[in-house]
Amino acid sequence: MIKIKNKKDKWTKLICGASNEDILSIEDLCAIYTAAGVDYIDVAAEESIVLAAKKGIKWAKETFKNSPGLMISISDGNDIHFRKAKFDPLRCPPYCQRPCEKVCPTFAIDNSGIEKSKCYGCGRCINSCPLNLISEYEYNLSKDDLALTLQKIKPNAVEIHTEINRLHSFTKVVDVLQSSKTKLDKISISCGLNQSVNNSQEPEDLLEALWERYDILKDLNIPLIWQLDGRPMSGDLSPSTSKDTVRLFERIGSELPPGLIQLAGGTNEKTHEFLKSNNLPDGIAFGSAARKIMQPLIEFAHTNNKKLYQYPERMALAIKKAQTFLKPWKSS
Repeated sequence: MIKIKNKKDKWTKLICGASNEDILSIEDLCAIYTAAGVDYIDVAAEESIVLAAKKGIKWAKETFKNSPGLMISISDGNDIHFRKAKFDPLRCPPYCQRPCEKVCPTFAIDNSGIEKSKCYGCGRCINSCPLNLISEYEYNLSKDDLALTLQKIKPNAVEIHTEINRLHSFTKVVDVLQSSKTKLDKISISCGLNQSVNNSQEPEDLLEALWERYDILKDLNIPLIWQLDGRPMSGDLSPSTSKDTVRLFERIGSELPPGLIQLAGGTNEKTHEFLKSNNLPDGIAFGSAARKIMQPLIEFAHTNNKKLYQYPERMALAIKKAQTFLKPWKSS
């Protein structure tokens, strides 16, 4: 089991993206944030993606001796974290100023359309298109045969993405986890408010849903992480995006079931400033904000058909950026 060495430290996790299959970027991101000291790295549930993550972790482990656990994201139904965007570039008018390309955080869009591997489903391009030419589609890599995926990958941990009204399908996923006999250090439960339903939901509805899931999970005797999602995939947009998840934590954090409490969804380098010093979560997960600060360095390396860690000076800069990013959550 991965343990935090210093009691003052807070749990940190890098989210590479549940539908992100940009293998080159994932390898570099895992190398950078392993060196910087994250506790877990969360990737899509696909064998080649996990292999890329392990390569990055191995590179950093050999030099920095850090060894984060590897978590895979799975889902009990349709979820915004498991999607991609698409459009036909032949339908784009020549006069279009391409706002979709400008808002894409991973440089996945150009004149040929959307590069599937780079898209992680943030959805910004969908709303930016003035002609509504961009649509989304489900991209859940573990949906067809979760048991086989678990047997192949053998992750240290899993994160189950769920929604308030999906208790039956959640139970089915847990049954698969149990029958697969996969040895897990942690199970994380990610659930937010109003992500893909039309009816209004309140924090108390979420709290009730999480306790229902605790009743299902408690007999597994596996440590749990309750991940509170504020504004999914938005942490790179502005410093204030984490206010939603902080408000949610302050509203129901003290009443959550036993386990670690982790903030996510809109989290970034400013999140700690919105929290009260006497009421902090056990940890935090960073996704788009953590990736954004590395993207230019990673793009430079990939343009030259190399890994970022093949450029020692640039890699050192990336690691320093990551350490600064994580510093509020680490005592050293």
